Amino acid sequence: MHNKFLDCIALTIAIVGAVNWGLIGFFDFNLVATVFGSMSWLSRIIYALVGICGLYLILFYTRLGESAGEAS
Repeated sequence: MHNKFLDCIALTIAIVGAVNWGLIGFFDFNLVATVFGSMSWLSRIIYALVGICGLYLILFYTRLGESAGEAS
């Protein structure tokens, strides 16, 4: 049994983090720091959540492998 709600939340947060990194790379603009302050406690929480979601999404690969094996 997979928790699709948690998967969607984690994926959304990881996408927000990826967009922020894209903005940093292309335009040298850090959206999180602009909105929440440079390394304020709130921006640090957001960065930590993005990291945790990235680690959680590693499980996607194992579940994708399992579902592909079931389909065969």
